[in-house]
Amino acid sequence: MSKTLYLMRHGETLFNQLHLIQGWSDSPLTKRGQAQARIAGEYFLKQGIRFDAAYSSTQERASDTLERVVPGLSYQRLKGLKEWNFGRFEAQPEFLNPKPPYGDFFKYAGGESQSEVEERLFETLSELMAVCSERSKVLAVSHGGALTCFTRATGNQLSRGLKNCCILQFHYADGQFTLENVINHDFNPLEEDN
Repeated sequence: MSKTLYLMRHGETLFNQLHLIQGWSDSPLTKRGQAQARIAGEYFLKQGIRFDAAYSSTQERASDTLERVVPGLSYQRLKGLKEWNFGRFEAQPEFLNPKPPYGDFFKYAGGESQSEVEERLFETLSELMAVCSERSKVLAVSHGGALTCFTRATGNQLSRGLKNCCILQFHYADGQFTLENVINHDFNPLEEDN
């Protein structure tokens, strides 16, 4: 028997719009980010996907996204789902990022190493999937850097960065995560004012 994890990135934020590095610092969802979350929620509804459990990073941009994807669903906020801590690079212009892989680069700036983020995410998601009943469908909302690290830790590689509200669908069985699908949604700018 298996379980399914829908691992999702938060909607667009003010820092995303301004091209600022956003790790443990936070910024609010933009109108576009709110609309992206609603579009993701519509996807789950159209697919008939109902969640048995839901989790979010403790950061506001992630919990605000989850609340728009599945309004009224109770969920748990977990520190283990937080974004990468970029240390002194927090809230700095994105052009200061080195080329990946980052390795220990951010650890020397007072943040986390790539391996620390991989381990944190893998441990957190493994623990929550292990306690779910068979055939469970689980939603977890996290962050771009953290999701990329987790995907790498599962032995999968993403060909490009994760768009806001991108959904990674993983099959979970016998302690192993297998990436089954990467779901990106087209954003209709006309919905921004709704």
